[in-house]
Amino acid sequence: MDSVYSFLKYIFRYKKKTVDQIVFYVSLISAVMMVVHVGYITDPIIAKTTDKAVVILYYGLFLFEIIRTSSSILVARRINVSHYTGVMVSAYFLLITISRMTGGFLSTFAKDEWLYLGIAIIFLSELSKNSLFFDNFYFNPTILFVISFLGLIILGAFLLMLPRTTIEAPLSFVDAFFMATSAVCITGLSTTDISTNFSVFGQSVIMALIQVGGLGIMTFTGFFGYFFSGGFSFKNQLMFGEILGENKLNSVISTLLTIIFITLLFEFIGAILIFSSLDAKHFDSLGEMVFFSCFHAISGFCNAGFTIIKDGVMNDSYRFNYNFQLAVASMFILGGFGFGTIFNFYTWVQEKVKSIIQRLIQKKSYRYKPQVFSFNSRFIVVCNVTVILLATISFFVLEQDHSLMADKSSFGKWATSIFMANSTRSAGFNSVDLNFINIPTLIMFVTLMWIGVSPGSTGGGVKVTTIAIALMNIVALAKGKESIEIYKRKIASESVNKAFAIILLSVLTITLSFILLNFSDPNQQMIPLLFESVSAYTTCGLSMGITSSLTATSKIILMFTMFVGRVGMLTLLVAFIKNTKNKSYIYPTEKVLF
Repeated sequence: MDSVYSFLKYIFRYKKKTVDQIVFYVSLISAVMMVVHVGYITDPIIAKTTDKAVVILYYGLFLFEIIRTSSSILVARRINVSHYTGVMVSAYFLLITISRMTGGFLSTFAKDEWLYLGIAIIFLSELSKNSLFFDNFYFNPTILFVISFLGLIILGAFLLMLPRTTIEAPLSFVDAFFMATSAVCITGLSTTDISTNFSVFGQSVIMALIQVGGLGIMTFTGFFGYFFSGGFSFKNQLMFGEILGENKLNSVISTLLTIIFITLLFEFIGAILIFSSLDAKHFDSLGEMVFFSCFHAISGFCNAGFTIIKDGVMNDSYRFNYNFQLAVASMFILGGFGFGTIFNFYTWVQEKVKSIIQRLIQKKSYRYKPQVFSFNSRFIVVCNVTVILLATISFFVLEQDHSLMADKSSFGKWATSIFMANSTRSAGFNSVDLNFINIPTLIMFVTLMWIGVSPGSTGGGVKVTTIAIALMNIVALAKGKESIEIYKRKIASESVNKAFAIILLSVLTITLSFILLNFSDPNQQMIPLLFESVSAYTTCGLSMGITSSLTATSKIILMFTMFVGRVGMLTLLVAFIKNTKNKSYIYPTEKVLF
């Protein structure tokens, strides 16, 4: 027994990386085999063989994980933070194994989907630990951010090209890349109807790409890496601090976990609200209703605009289902506020509740904390509420004699107005046909798409704060002021310069995309092409119905436009041409005539 303990002690002290590498490669083989089985194999005889291979690899992973976790705990003689995830994963594997062997009341967990999920969890955990993160060589975090999106798009395109992704017509190379780009960039433009042409596997791939793309691949990988390895190196914290925009090094981990927690929490609540609004007669099973609810909660919160409803929300079963529309609208409105603002609001409410409890119940004096609701959060909330109210009222007024005539009640008219006016900002869902709306409304939609939502959110556009800063700067110049002041604070000149740079770059990019689309698709009308360009750059996803009929060249142009809009033109410029040399001198100042 002592010799076994000594051997294990030697392995986990000096050869732990080798053990982790073995588990990683086994999980990689298992994941590849699972993808091939689920997405590629169409022959029933071969499918039986690959199914057995996946099950065998699953049990192999199960044994590896059990042995590794138990041996590591035995050697350490205690359970460390790094062991918690191993114990949880082992417990999950044990539950699935018992369910597959015994059945009974656990038969729900005996389905193959739970087995596939277990393999995916192990692979993601090992991948995160092995890639956390380029410690042996340096990458500019901004470039790494861009590369991560490109890598995710390529992976998504490969998965969408698998034969079992589609039911009717398989996707071409360009269409697969277009759909992957649209999902990763949370845009929603589609060259095919995913509700009828995509299998459950294909829809699941789209849902996964939306989720990871909405939060950012680096955020997800960082979360898994921290969660499964038990910590970050100092270098990792520096890099993630720059990616997440977190100035305090000790807050990087909490910020990362907060983003994931907020997302999953609100998506869970949204899925419950959507599920409660559904009519069971439109579904074949409870599992189908759950998948439908989860898909639209994720698509809604990430402002993606993808739907698995035939004909979209315009479908007769959902066009007048106002509870469903409001549930989805609550998702994309919350997602559009941004993670920081939502969390700040949560801490503000927490402080208010704590003060009430201490004063009224515990009879203690409460120590007031100034600036609980930060300047940026206040500014973002005011800007968003202003745009939400103006957009909703404007749509209600402009469409009274057009699209709103189908809504018979005042509640229905307002519900449709809330859904459409706010979906246009970035979400991309539409419950009315855009080809039959008023021209002034169409102009308003283009403007709202361009404005977008909040910084630090899952939505696109140039952002409401950018437009607000630009407008306030114009007012300040008209008043003869040298700076912008709001909430007794002076706005930094850097923020003003950045706002105008973002606006100018957005106009140039949209104009270039629009011109190129006119060259590649001369037979299309100019208004739909302009609408498509704005929608792609702002990652909104609304379309006047021309996406699927565009040429391959036009689709590639839109792919680049979506990618630039998601990553940010200014981010790309900073990543590749930023001059990091600091000058120790300042030139004399001159004023330019205007």
